[in-house]
Amino acid sequence: MITNKDIIIVGIQSWDIQIGSNCKNIALEFSKNNRVLYVSSPISRLSAIRDKEVRNKYNTEGKTLNLTEVSKNLWAFYPQKMIESISNLSINFLFDLLNKRNNRIFASEIKKAIKALDFKDYIMFCDSDMFRSFYLKELLKPKIYIYYTRDNLLAIKFWQTQGPRIEPLHMAKADLVLANSTYLAKIAEKHNKKSYFVGQGCDLSTFKPENIHSIPADIANIPKPIIGYIGTLVTIRLDIELIKHIATSKPEWNIVLVGPEDEGFAVSDLHQLKNVWFLGSKPEHDLPSYLNAFTVAINPQIFNELTIGNYPRKIDEYLAMGKPTVASQTEAMNYFKDYVSLAENKTEWVNCIELEIKNNTPQKENERIQFAGEHTWENNVNEIYKCIDQFSGM
Repeated sequence: MITNKDIIIVGIQSWDIQIGSNCKNIALEFSKNNRVLYVSSPISRLSAIRDKEVRNKYNTEGKTLNLTEVSKNLWAFYPQKMIESISNLSINFLFDLLNKRNNRIFASEIKKAIKALDFKDYIMFCDSDMFRSFYLKELLKPKIYIYYTRDNLLAIKFWQTQGPRIEPLHMAKADLVLANSTYLAKIAEKHNKKSYFVGQGCDLSTFKPENIHSIPADIANIPKPIIGYIGTLVTIRLDIELIKHIATSKPEWNIVLVGPEDEGFAVSDLHQLKNVWFLGSKPEHDLPSYLNAFTVAINPQIFNELTIGNYPRKIDEYLAMGKPTVASQTEAMNYFKDYVSLAENKTEWVNCIELEIKNNTPQKENERIQFAGEHTWENNVNEIYKCIDQFSGM
């Protein structure tokens, strides 16, 4: 365990983001034994033009340091100086010139918080911020610089102009590269031999079958078996045709989808199928109750560069409730192969769901719960500490 150190976290998500965030969970765990400065994303010119709320943040420049104590040993910092929007700039030398300027502005802001908190000999943990933090190792001179990869961001359009060139260079200069999936660790190892798989943490405190005492009204009257999915319904990650095949192959099954839809799902002909139910977004604290009503939980990912190495936290949530689970076969999902049925095509999907319905037992449910219970943020951060310790002998 690393204790009594100063840790600075930079990344692609601000502290006030409203969705789940690996980096925020890691920061909270770090802060149990160390002082942690969580640096939110700097304000870009384009986002300031598009978003009034962002402009209001920028208008506070010079009025306050904007450093907030979130909890004991943990501070959130919001940089106030604006940087340029350059992600789509294709001319390499011009991108590098402006990116170095952006980094210098960003570093100068971070130095204000470092001075205010009197941080010394700090560790810097970069959560996939491949552009804005590219030069921070040189500009801030941390004792250890860590690059953390948790999604294949290069599969997303925003990162595709300069990401394929910059991220490998960023990984190469880091002291350590840490990944939450074996797939991403293998990619990182091509650029930096000190790349390690550290797993994934999850907050499963609400996903406990013994704490569920009621069934939500909108799922209570749906006949079983219920084949269910919980999460955002987005076509870049989920296979609409696969879901349609499952529903039409087995009209006696009811497919229940819990979560907001993107445009692709909203206009899909899944809405015309009588045994497909869209229940919409639900409060986070209600999700375990919906999951508890499923007969089999599914993660019907489409196979692409974004999903192949993705560690889906929802799988841990499914297993924490003891649910039989079927998921698309990807390299990252091999980690779960002893507890989840993995399918490569439509026929296998239907067969796997049938077998999970037929073969579920209380013993299997307990085994799933115990396996998911190992994936705490404490255990995840302990793996990170081990890598730091091996590198530095701290």
